[in-house]
Amino acid sequence: MSAAKLVHGYEVVIGFETHAQLSTQSKIFSRAPTAFGAEPNTQACAVDLALPGTLPVMNIGAVERAIELGLALGSHIAERSVFARKNYFYPDLPKGYQISQFEIPVVQGGEVSFMLGDEKKTVRLVRAHLEEDAGKSLHEDFIGQSGIDLNRAGTPLLEIVTEPDMRSSDEAVAYAKKLHEIVTWIGICDGNMQEGSFRCDANVSVRKPGAALGTRREIKNLNSFKFMQQAIDYEVRWQIEEIEDGRAIQQATVLFNPDTGETRAMRTKEDAADYRYFPDPDLPPLVIDRDWVERVRAEMVELPWVMAARFCADYGLPEYDAATLTQSMAMAAYFEATAKACGQPKLASNWIMGEVSRRLNDEEIGIDQAKVLPQQLAAVLRHIQSGTIHNNAAKQIFDTLWVGYEIPLGIGDSAEDAYNALTAIIEAKGLRQMNDSSALEAIIDEVLAANAKNVEEFKAGNAKAFNALVGQAMKASKGKANPAQVNDLLKQKLA
Repeated sequence: MSAAKLVHGYEVVIGFETHAQLSTQSKIFSRAPTAFGAEPNTQACAVDLALPGTLPVMNIGAVERAIELGLALGSHIAERSVFARKNYFYPDLPKGYQISQFEIPVVQGGEVSFMLGDEKKTVRLVRAHLEEDAGKSLHEDFIGQSGIDLNRAGTPLLEIVTEPDMRSSDEAVAYAKKLHEIVTWIGICDGNMQEGSFRCDANVSVRKPGAALGTRREIKNLNSFKFMQQAIDYEVRWQIEEIEDGRAIQQATVLFNPDTGETRAMRTKEDAADYRYFPDPDLPPLVIDRDWVERVRAEMVELPWVMAARFCADYGLPEYDAATLTQSMAMAAYFEATAKACGQPKLASNWIMGEVSRRLNDEEIGIDQAKVLPQQLAAVLRHIQSGTIHNNAAKQIFDTLWVGYEIPLGIGDSAEDAYNALTAIIEAKGLRQMNDSSALEAIIDEVLAANAKNVEEFKAGNAKAFNALVGQAMKASKGKANPAQVNDLLKQKLA
């Protein structure tokens, strides 16, 4: 559990409920498709519409994705779990109840660990249970009435519930980002927050240190990490002001308005008793034997923290590099392909976290859209390592590749093809590094003769004068000189 962080003398207490839409092709209890963006009510079958005589049938793919999450988070996978009817009445819920899990969920316990600055934080999980999504009410295109789109009705969700372990909005956002990373990494959810595939509800309360838990308000459907932080920070300030003004906090469900930066109450918050849960008579208990769990475990991808440890062991990377490179499966794959092609894993790591990430951030794209392929980057790094080009020339070449695609390679072309093609570009552009000691010596002699004042200042103890001489030598060589050799030769001449 996290240490308390006080805000105006109050401790902030935050718990999360996250709805992760599972990446199945069909719904949790029917064979209707789950693709996003279809015309309203074109992906709702008789089961989703709750027509008389229809019965739900469990989607095995949804169960296996729940098992995967439980294994990834060190949870207990219940050998027997039960589905219940959660009763409430909204127009977008045709049955008048939602099929969910209550007393015996499929995934129990577990934890999510993450770094917040230099400090490791751990948030305990209460449960993760399977349930169906509701439909969607449409208001914008109607005057005096609402429309109902039941395409989402029956979409499989895994609701992941934490203990109230978080103590700041920074910590809450870091937790949400880590959970997002995990569910997308193992492939159980596409994580698209704009499309509603990963929706977070934050339960926020405040209390004086050592006091009982305060009354919580639930901020619903936070669909970006930026809004999540803004919403929690506003809610904390609002609750503290209410308490300081002598008003009691009422348990409620609230919405965040990103235009005003404020939360507002939507309805009073229900308790579990209000939903009148009871076991669904149409669904038998869900039974998961150990063999099934082990089959799922055997087919799971390598988890990010396991891969990070392997990167440290196999490639000699620092823990920071390994953790950064395993923030997404695509980033890890890009690094590994580059490192294997160039044989210089640390150099590959530096460039991916540096120049490659800079370009991605500037263009707001993911690494799967990188315009320099791993074998192309590896070719650049091999030329640096061999001394053919220096770092500045390498950055110039990298930028040229990114913008101009001067190495016409496809995904299937080899690293050796990329290396040979880059060699031709280096020669054509005259970027080959000057490594000839005698030629460099002649340039340095001319620089020393032409810059007697800098020489005198250096000998008098002015270190900046040495840098000026290096700059003059690089200029005289038109940027082609090997900077390390220039430094060494200058030191010898000036000794």
